[in-house]
Amino acid sequence: MIELEGIEKTYESGSVTTPVLRGVSFRVEPGEYVAIMGASGTGKSTLMNVLGCLDKPTAGRYRLDGVDVVELDDDELSHLRNDKIGFVFQQFHLLQRTTALKNVMLPLIYAGEFPDDAEERAEDSLVAVGLSDRMTYRPSELSGGQQQRVAIARALVTAPEMILADEPTGNLDSRSGLEVMAIFKRLNRQGRTIILVTHDEDVAEHADRIIVLHDGTVAEDRRVDEPRDAEHEKQLALREETAE
Repeated sequence: MIELEGIEKTYESGSVTTPVLRGVSFRVEPGEYVAIMGASGTGKSTLMNVLGCLDKPTAGRYRLDGVDVVELDDDELSHLRNDKIGFVFQQFHLLQRTTALKNVMLPLIYAGEFPDDAEERAEDSLVAVGLSDRMTYRPSELSGGQQQRVAIARALVTAPEMILADEPTGNLDSRSGLEVMAIFKRLNRQGRTIILVTHDEDVAEHADRIIVLHDGTVAEDRRVDEPRDAEHEKQLALREETAE
């Protein structure tokens, strides 16, 4: 579903050039559950923005479901984003003055073609995340975990093929975090591609595959059930010591 080849991203401010991604390459097949890990400043959020078609790479090729993303204009990117991707962020980004149900309906409103079954689809999405009894509640009346579940339902309402989640448990207690991770696991078992960005190894271990970024490059790419190579562990530790 995803093909990245030599992705680079550089930011310029006046005469200062800051490279963030340095030749990132990997593939994600449909239905995979992948965690992208790394410490602060390793390029996780920048890579998330590229994967979500929120930003274009400076160099390299990105194909999403066979479409060359780099060649698309802003309108085409917006259409692809709305059609293929559901977003979940650390901050819930819910409208405080409206209900959970109406918050979930928002992507359908913004899509420009408001479907006749919008409310039914929003209700189904809330049921899918276990909030059938909270549809008329406002965010202030919900716990942090429940607000994040509303955000997940909002991501689901357009029936995307892929969910991108950026630190989705960062503002949650451990119990709520586990509940959210259980939802992602269930969605993946139903066939959705899940890409999770996190700095927390315990969260990453819920995925089936972990990609580790270091200084804007892929330092490790492994299946969760695969034992780590001892020599590779030494190399990673040496990199971290050098960075310090």
